[in-house]
Amino acid sequence: MNAAPPTLLCPRPVRAVLWGGLLCGALDISAAFVVYGAMGLPPMRLLQGIASGLLGRSAFAGGLPAALLGLFFEFVIATGAAAVYVMAGRFLGILTRRPWLAGPLYGIAVYWFMQLVVLPLSRYAHRRFSLRITLIGIAIHMVCVGLPIALAARRFAAAKPASLTPDPCPLITDH
Repeated sequence: MNAAPPTLLCPRPVRAVLWGGLLCGALDISAAFVVYGAMGLPPMRLLQGIASGLLGRSAFAGGLPAALLGLFFEFVIATGAAAVYVMAGRFLGILTRRPWLAGPLYGIAVYWFMQLVVLPLSRYAHRRFSLRITLIGIAIHMVCVGLPIALAARRFAAAKPASLTPDPCPLITDH
């Protein structure tokens, strides 16, 4: 009997979450490196700033390990945002039918959720309000957070005919 190589099959929504999180995390951190780098913030310091949400000010003395923790958190948060969108898309079809509209709007929602809920609950050192930074952050979240998540949800999680067999996860295998 010729069995296919062992792979872990995963449902389409899981693929949407994984791809959405990967794309969102990569685009968001890349945009942050470019924008904040142009303002003089080195990538290591930016990543340590993300880690400071858990570690507080000690993240800035944590060197490369703290920066890598910040990078890890970037992708955890991005994947969480993708999971929320994909789950909501199972009930609100417009999220997968109209990703070019819903995605940027979701990016705005994610931005404000981060600003008004996540950051105040974290150990991140809060700064004064800046309209310029707020507008840049919203634009980044529209294009680099909401849109890639919505497009991944449309590509991988949109309803498909029941006759199709599940595809193996491209990111997860057990061999």
